[in-house]
Amino acid sequence: MAKAEEKVSFLQRLKQIGMVFKFTAKQDKWFTPLVVAAIVLPLAITVALFLYTGAWIWIPLGILTTLLAVLIVLNLRSNTAMMNMMEGQPGAAGQLVEQMRGDWRVKQAVSATTQFDVVHLVIGKPGVILLAEGNPARLKPLLGEQKRRLTKVIGDAPLYDYIIGAEEGQVSIRKLRMTLMRLPRNLSGKEVNALDRALTALNARPQMPRGQLPKEFRPPRMPRGGGRQR
Repeated sequence: MAKAEEKVSFLQRLKQIGMVFKFTAKQDKWFTPLVVAAIVLPLAITVALFLYTGAWIWIPLGILTTLLAVLIVLNLRSNTAMMNMMEGQPGAAGQLVEQMRGDWRVKQAVSATTQFDVVHLVIGKPGVILLAEGNPARLKPLLGEQKRRLTKVIGDAPLYDYIIGAEEGQVSIRKLRMTLMRLPRNLSGKEVNALDRALTALNARPQMPRGQLPKEFRPPRMPRGGGRQR
């Protein structure tokens, strides 16, 4: 199903902005000085223009300009703080796409290893997208397996795959949003819904992670020489 748009009241919106302010101020040491500058400079210019011209119109214009400057600083610095926090965290790519505007259907960790290498499946207007996080050497077999499974179901729908990272040929978490937004819109809404149903059925049966299982998840060994108990 597409993500439902929830109505947010004015007070809830203010509360959300306050939470973003606290988060960004905690993560970014430059945020508070930049906010102060975004408040002081427009107000100083407003006062100067008012004293010089005597026109009251500069007062509301100055207030609006100040609010706009603060929101711009908040938007830019909060995005930077969020990217800094998410970079290198397992599952960050799937979480980022889930927060993007538009019709993006994310199925997290459709394939994984016990070393926390994961492949996420994304369905959207561009087609089917595989996002892989972890060790590239272990991710390539996972991606190959997923591609073989998906090609049996998706038909002519485009299939993209990206490994998230900072090395050559990879996509950094900071550039992932823009990379996906630049993809061509190849599918209609009905085709996205059909793909979502087909791939949901395909992934209904969970897969066991690749690699050696931790000891606590291994089945108990049978005693040597054991047979049927009499």
